[in-house]
Amino acid sequence: MLTDLKLVVRLQEIDLRLADLSREITALPKHIAEIEKKLGSHERKLEADRAALAGNQKERKQCEAEIQIQEQKISKLKDQMLQAKTNEQYRAFQHEIEFCEKEIRKSEDRILELMSESEPLDKNVKAAEAALKAERAQVESEKQEARARTAVDEKAAAELQQERAGMVAQIAPPHYQLYEKARKARRGIGVAEAVAGRCSACQMALRPQFAQELKRGDKVMSCESCQRILYYNPPQSFEDLASQAAPAVQQ
Repeated sequence: MLTDLKLVVRLQEIDLRLADLSREITALPKHIAEIEKKLGSHERKLEADRAALAGNQKERKQCEAEIQIQEQKISKLKDQMLQAKTNEQYRAFQHEIEFCEKEIRKSEDRILELMSESEPLDKNVKAAEAALKAERAQVESEKQEARARTAVDEKAAAELQQERAGMVAQIAPPHYQLYEKARKARRGIGVAEAVAGRCSACQMALRPQFAQELKRGDKVMSCESCQRILYYNPPQSFEDLASQAAPAVQQ
């Protein structure tokens, strides 16, 4: 095989690996952003649960304070009722006392409702706090792993880029340009192996004369259909030779 062909084949391997590394390096920050977004939504849910619990407790205190106010009013009304000089004054004080007692019962009923509501709220807050603590630790662990993986990928990519630059310098410019043109036009694949008289990339059959010239390996040739650079690896064993000669099974 021509030296340039060997270099181009290796160049294709490098470019495919670089593409893989690039996708992984790009995907890692997106993954971190996604898990942080999920964490943020859980944090906001916890804050909402805390706010609901705090609101419940605040209303209970307001109800308890209202009960104290009404009890103080009743105490004053009873003192004033003792000084009533007429039945009408006495009954008026009684009506006010009954109204205060009714307000106290309303506040007490509301406190009972709030107490029954606060229990699940308190459980939700405690469960969410524990889950969020574990999730934060997991997110931080994944972020550290992502940073470490990114550093490894970036180092590998830099080494491959260096190797690639050295190889490009050794390839004849026309051959490199041919490779680059095919690679950019064919989704990153600029080189293909010829197998059983076909281009392994586009699966088009090669003309017999073209296939014979390709087997000689004395020049760089491109597939007449997809324009990828073709290379031919001679069979290395009897089994390989047999598989090359076997007719293709019709699908």
